[in-house]
Amino acid sequence: MAAGLAGCASVYNLPGNVPLGAAFADSNGVTDLPSYEDDLLLALSFSGGGTRAAAFSFGVLEELDHARSGLAGTKTLLDRVDFVSGVSGGSITAAYFGLKRRAALEDFRQRFLLRNAEEDLKTRISLGNIGRALGGGVNDSQFTDWLDRNLFNGARFEALPDDHRPRVWINASDIYNRTPFVFGKTAFDAMCSDIRSYRVAEAVAASAAVPLAFAPIVLETFPGGCAAPLPPWLERVRKDPNAQPLLRSYAEAQARYRDGSMRYVKLLDGGLVDNYGLSGLSIGLLAAQRPYEPLSERQAAKLRRILFLVVDAGRGISGDFVQTLEGPNGVELVSAAADTAIDASVRSSYAAFTALADDWSGKLKRWRCSLSAADRSRLGVGANWKCGDVAIYVERLGFDRLGPERAGILNAIPTRLSLPPEQVDQLIAGGADALRTSKAYQQFRRGL
Repeated sequence: MAAGLAGCASVYNLPGNVPLGAAFADSNGVTDLPSYEDDLLLALSFSGGGTRAAAFSFGVLEELDHARSGLAGTKTLLDRVDFVSGVSGGSITAAYFGLKRRAALEDFRQRFLLRNAEEDLKTRISLGNIGRALGGGVNDSQFTDWLDRNLFNGARFEALPDDHRPRVWINASDIYNRTPFVFGKTAFDAMCSDIRSYRVAEAVAASAAVPLAFAPIVLETFPGGCAAPLPPWLERVRKDPNAQPLLRSYAEAQARYRDGSMRYVKLLDGGLVDNYGLSGLSIGLLAAQRPYEPLSERQAAKLRRILFLVVDAGRGISGDFVQTLEGPNGVELVSAAADTAIDASVRSSYAAFTALADDWSGKLKRWRCSLSAADRSRLGVGANWKCGDVAIYVERLGFDRLGPERAGILNAIPTRLSLPPEQVDQLIAGGADALRTSKAYQQFRRGL
């Protein structure tokens, strides 16, 4: 037994981030949110759920490529996706689409969905692996390295710049602060670290790092390494006793990254705090000081339609322990407890986001209708512009949209990182059909 548990020695990952270079240490002025000046904004959020989530979200991208764009210089709605947020398995699709854009449709199925992404992982139940789990996690950098070699080809965040479609947010969980962690300029500036040089594969691995199966991904903070202060809204929120708990805890986390009280940031699966990847957007809406924020003033004036689709491949209800007096057993109990926590989190996250989006829609319309003739001229709106002509659609696309029989088949597919081709193709087709039949999507397209 002692020999079998020898793996109890700590398992950990070394930090993969570096300090902010001198040329960038004095500036934090770049926004973390899209600022395109189009009359449409199309945003997607891809949930966690292993390869099944990656395949289901890929089906949504394929279906978007079948809809004509209506804008010169673009072919289909796929080219007009402004923003993608991804969690765990969904972050794999989001990151690859962000790097390759429409070219991702050509080879993502072959390069990832049909591959065995577990081939380098320790997945067997053994005394050695139990020891490694107790030491911090069964696997350390294996998945990061596999993604880097087989999918992302060493890509860094400099290949995901702020100024091209789509903007990509990869979401993990800060397990010390118990807050969402978005791989973007805000968090890395708070750490005085350079987001541009950070490996995309490492961020995706953090987003998918299931506790015990993986050791946390580690980032180092560099307090004193940059001169620019934290954004003013963070300090304002920290001093506000009535600030929303999500916003306040996020602001406190950013302050700890900067003030030297945290040497390292430890990250695990983004689904622990928000399996839909909506928290970052909710924070952006809650932190806004002007009615049009987090958009730019010019974009908010020109917008006519906003569509936000939450692509949900999360696990539904399963198990039969409710049919017997005894049970659940230990394994079932751990799984049920985790699923309960994640499901409760996504329900509240989605409800909060839709309420915030509805409230923001009203503020946006009132602001637009208050613009003077001089403001309208300055912002470049046309003569036929109508201040109230702006609509926001938010919808969740899940297996349940496909009918009970088909939903049952898809929900029975495990949330692993390796699936047979027939299941991959069922999921891709399911994602495409869920989008095609979406009422919000149909309304959005009528406004093109």
